[in-house]
Amino acid sequence: MNFVCRVIGIIVLLCSITSFSFAQVELKGSILDAETGETMIGANVVIKGTTTGTVTDVNGDFKISVPKLPTTLVFSFIGYNQQELVVSDAAAKIKIKLATNSTVLDQVEIVDTRVSEKQQQAALTVEAMDVIAVKEAASGNFYESLGTLKGVDVTSASLGFKVVNTRGFNSTSPVRTLQLIDGVDNQSPGLNFSLGNFLGASDLDVMKVDIVAGASSAFYGPGAFNGVIAMTTKDPFLFQGLDASVKFGERNMMEYAIRWAQAYKNKEGREIFAYKLNLFYMQALDWEAENYAPTEDSKTDENNPGGYDAVNVYGDEALNGGNDFSGLYNLLNSQGLGTIYRSGYKEKDVVDYSTNNFKTGVSLHYKPTKKVEVIYAANYGTGSTVYQGDNRYRLDNIQFLQNRIEVRNKDKWFIRAYATHEDAGNSYDAVLTAFILNNKSKADGDWYQQYYQYWRRTGGPAKTLAKFPDFPKFKYPADIDSLDYYTQAYEVLYNEFLDNNRDTLMAMHAAARADADTNATGQFVPRYEPGTARYDSAYADVTSRLFTDGGSRLFDRSALYHVHGEYKFQPKWAEIITGANFRLYKPNSRGTIFSDSLVNPFDTLEGGIRNPDGQYHTITNYEYGAYIGAERKLLKDKLKLTATLRMDKNKNFNFIFSPAVSAVYTTPKNHVFRVSFSSALRNPTLADQYLFYRVGRAILLGNLEGKDSLVTVDSFRDYINTTDFNTDTLVYFNVAPVKPEQVRTIEFGYRGTILKKVYLDAGYYFSVYQNFIGYNLGIDLELSATGIPTPSTIAYRVAANAKGVTTTQGAMAGINYYFHKKFALSANYSWNKLLLDGKDEQIIPAFNTPEHKFNVGINGRDIRIPFTNAKHFGFNANYKWIQGFQFTGSPQFTGFVPSYALVDAQANYFFPGIKTTVRIGASNLLNNNVYQVYGGPYVGRLAYFSVLYELGLK
Repeated sequence: MNFVCRVIGIIVLLCSITSFSFAQVELKGSILDAETGETMIGANVVIKGTTTGTVTDVNGDFKISVPKLPTTLVFSFIGYNQQELVVSDAAAKIKIKLATNSTVLDQVEIVDTRVSEKQQQAALTVEAMDVIAVKEAASGNFYESLGTLKGVDVTSASLGFKVVNTRGFNSTSPVRTLQLIDGVDNQSPGLNFSLGNFLGASDLDVMKVDIVAGASSAFYGPGAFNGVIAMTTKDPFLFQGLDASVKFGERNMMEYAIRWAQAYKNKEGREIFAYKLNLFYMQALDWEAENYAPTEDSKTDENNPGGYDAVNVYGDEALNGGNDFSGLYNLLNSQGLGTIYRSGYKEKDVVDYSTNNFKTGVSLHYKPTKKVEVIYAANYGTGSTVYQGDNRYRLDNIQFLQNRIEVRNKDKWFIRAYATHEDAGNSYDAVLTAFILNNKSKADGDWYQQYYQYWRRTGGPAKTLAKFPDFPKFKYPADIDSLDYYTQAYEVLYNEFLDNNRDTLMAMHAAARADADTNATGQFVPRYEPGTARYDSAYADVTSRLFTDGGSRLFDRSALYHVHGEYKFQPKWAEIITGANFRLYKPNSRGTIFSDSLVNPFDTLEGGIRNPDGQYHTITNYEYGAYIGAERKLLKDKLKLTATLRMDKNKNFNFIFSPAVSAVYTTPKNHVFRVSFSSALRNPTLADQYLFYRVGRAILLGNLEGKDSLVTVDSFRDYINTTDFNTDTLVYFNVAPVKPEQVRTIEFGYRGTILKKVYLDAGYYFSVYQNFIGYNLGIDLELSATGIPTPSTIAYRVAANAKGVTTTQGAMAGINYYFHKKFALSANYSWNKLLLDGKDEQIIPAFNTPEHKFNVGINGRDIRIPFTNAKHFGFNANYKWIQGFQFTGSPQFTGFVPSYALVDAQANYFFPGIKTTVRIGASNLLNNNVYQVYGGPYVGRLAYFSVLYELGLK
């Protein structure tokens, strides 16, 4: 910390030095292609009659110092007609459009990267998609195509819900990457996930997407822990008129979008008011999750006659070890029974895979002066899809509403206030639904006992198995000390018998399972079989009732409120930015997600019940922060130094300071070198603090107070698999209260144009995490007098901080090669690596990121089709390769995601007479069915055809 303070002090000192300058006049401007309007890189600007000049940068912009005004500038580029311009006003922004010289046009090759100056000179890794890239996305959807950018991970938990993340820890509920739309946090206040593009802008209204990878909380706050995804929508003053699109595709996909914007002028001819309206609707049939391989927690595999715990089968999980009949105690009485698993329900039995999404937005813009703008915007989104978090969920008629009021002087200051409200609608937990359906017929313990009793009556050693001459007979030895020896010998013989008589054994287990499923005795009823009216009635009942009423439906009407203000000072020696923000969380789950019940949730296994007067405990949480940053340019603007310091405070945690410093140097030939030190914090989420949620096999706990005397899972398993129940073998541990997570990152890199046609952007980072927030698994054990675990024994997953240091490192490189005026090749590579401090660390980091991945793409636009006059053809294709990686989610959804490759491609043609673009394409063109999230569906091809109509008013 002392070192960081010294560095900040040195930079502030440098920023205070007044630079020496000659009495020169600086002129600025840009050069464009007169035909296409595209910026031109490397065009020449010379003071007439001299050899003094410069060239345009990657944005087509130039700066040139002249001794006095007026002066004459000469503009030229190979293959274009030369132009001259007399300049007499230093404040005027010069814009020159060069026309082509047809005699040498065939020799011209132009490099055009569309990389902004801000992006090129950023201290951190910055990726971007501009309005053209959004329109030409290879996948047909800009949000999904973000995954073609280096260092960006996009995964599909379902067709309707895609997750974007950077720098690892790529869970399906990303909490370390901030997602903004026009400066508004696109976060679910209660359900604890980023809304993806469920509430976001449609392709028609997106102007650009900037992705900043790395610790970025200086100006964005605690949510920008590993990066920021900032989407900017189209300004109705600049983008007026009607845009409309329709898209049809595989899986019954239909998509419709409309955007309308218009501006009005006052009597002086100045535009003072504008508005825009967006409507979007999509529907499709989602991918089905059909992974029937054993989970990593399953004691057996597909060959076990008594079944196994499958990934996308729910209710077959074994709780408290009650399904294991293979131990010493059971050798004599239940030979052949072994380990059994209850009949569960496939995900497709408990989930509706129809997906739909409707969203609409309106914004009103008023400019009382030329520089000040007042904005009111409202966005509403609703729909149904499948979401994967700790469990798999059916989001059914979920709703989100955002309101924003903003007053700003663009690039000078702003005050922004917004609110997000959500309503979970009829959403429910699919995994828990299966558990409850099973328990409606009979409790797990009763089902296992019924299975066991049937086995004893019809298939035990005294009957069926004893008929086989090779069946080993087990007898207790006279010398009890020899029990282990005899048991081991017996197990060898017994396993040989199982291998030789597998078909018979499978049939016997099938009969026992059928009896346990269908036998109705006493209070027990037969299993609810999918496809029957009886099942449909029970399913509707379970999914319509809240957790606290014995059902699986979520209740969530949470809200968040946010206020953010910023002001930019621009003294001669530097640029200073200062700002502050305040956020208020108002979770409201009625005890179905959070511990917001007046009754202590630990008093009941139902997770909290309604108190007699019908009221619920109200949880509120707030946080606030302030920041200041300074930027100073030296060496004739070639060296840019920045320093920032941010302070944050959460209601339940202490003040934390996050400093950052950086230096960016641009050579005379526009090669940019950067180095930075950045830091960020992540306050524990509402779930980390207040969660009380039953996922079936365990209870997930927030951890403001800590949790004592839990038993490790491994020692518990060893305990229940012995006959002597020796409590000395149990290992107990405590979990300290959760506290904020912090990261420190060092990064350096290079950006620049090489050989006039190649743009290269490369970088390396190293991050150190302290108090990494993950979770501990433990058993709250209660034993009977005989040492057997009682039904009150509960498994917990408790939010917790890592005790050691977690480090990550990575490198990224991206290349754009513009081998022709209208064509470009692109490629990028990303490497990410996680290192843990200590193999015995119980914390689970859930890095969930491939170590190696790369993209290769090619695109072209405004291409003339050979032998025709048609010259508005375009295309875009991208190949992505992802190395296999371990995905860590809940115990049900933890496993290995194999390596996979995807090809996205689209071709389009623009009809200028009717201002219409038609496009045909596909994501995953080769239909390589792949897992992107363990526990999620196989994702296959989605081919589409779309029509876009654009009628601009300006």
